[in-house]
Amino acid sequence: MKTGFRQYYWARTLDALLKNRKPAMSDISFNSKKTTPARKMRAAGLGLEFPGEPGQHNSITDVAGVSVGYTTLIEGQGALQVGKGPVRTGVTAILPRSKSEICIPVFAGCFSFNGNGELTSSHYLEEVGLLTLPITITNTHACGLARDATLRWASQIYPVEFLDSFGLPVAAETYDGFLNDINGFHVTNEHVYDAIETAKSGPIEEGSVGGGTGMKSFGFKAGSGTASRRVGYAGRDYTVGVFVQSNFGKRDDLTILGHPIGKGLSEPKMVEQTASTELSSIIGIVATDAPLLPHQLKRLARRAALGMGKTGGIGAHGSGDIFLAFSTANGDVLAETKPAVQSVAFIPDADLDFLFEAVIQATEEAIINSMVANEDMEGRDGNFVPALPHSVLKDLA
Repeated sequence: MKTGFRQYYWARTLDALLKNRKPAMSDISFNSKKTTPARKMRAAGLGLEFPGEPGQHNSITDVAGVSVGYTTLIEGQGALQVGKGPVRTGVTAILPRSKSEICIPVFAGCFSFNGNGELTSSHYLEEVGLLTLPITITNTHACGLARDATLRWASQIYPVEFLDSFGLPVAAETYDGFLNDINGFHVTNEHVYDAIETAKSGPIEEGSVGGGTGMKSFGFKAGSGTASRRVGYAGRDYTVGVFVQSNFGKRDDLTILGHPIGKGLSEPKMVEQTASTELSSIIGIVATDAPLLPHQLKRLARRAALGMGKTGGIGAHGSGDIFLAFSTANGDVLAETKPAVQSVAFIPDADLDFLFEAVIQATEEAIINSMVANEDMEGRDGNFVPALPHSVLKDLA
């Protein structure tokens, strides 16, 4: 750690302790729209008002049946020793249906805004518009393992269903090699199993958790974030939820609620003891209970890129900006295995604008939540990524 940085870091830490003491968890009343279960502040908790009406917990899990689980791996410090650490990584699992119904497909569609990244099963999604099994998100070099481990989990839990069939689960990635020993391959099958098995509905953690543990955006610590919107159509209420693993953007481009604040934020700086390559990406998962067909869900996935753009993302050359949308509706039809002509419900294409808007709104807020609900992190070789200062954001409220 450089001397100048060490002095700055400890001065900042001492100031926080003496002048701006963080409240203890018991000091903060839990409001799931304003804080995470661990009482980390969310954007709404700072008074930031994003457009649209959030769901009960302002989370992708507001879509009934959807659950999220994490395995977070943080270990070691100091110089990189490949295979030993430091470790700053993990796995996120998103279950489109409950574990008892996870083999029932959902209609789905995906969109690659910039394809310098990976989302497995994308060809199958393009061909038939169906998704089964948990979605996993992790670091770039663990993506294949997460995909295979999901199949191992499924074949063990559902041996009858997979005896004479196949699975093509979705696994996605973003790069965390600036902070993490990414070539140490620390994510294991068991970590994937744990993320799936611990998936829950209701309020979920954000920030440096799960696959988002070692990520950064706009020169600040980022990672896992979520938001949701309530919408109505033809007398019925629906929910749109978004989850992001955010790992993109340059400091100067950061925009929040239309304010280009990044250009004025020269401090706190990242500390780059090794090169910070522009291997940045975002994975966005959109869930809804609105009845939609696969081509319509692909249209929703496209709109997530507009939400990214509102925060200052430009789809840089080295960025894998990939989005997937699924609908939990029509489950009774999709569960049917007997040969039959089937009928599904769907909202007409001409009436989808309200869902497009909800996706854009929730994606924008989810990205900002991934940064607000976060803390400074030092990783391999003393590389350091600061948290986004809350004091700057309060001025926008």
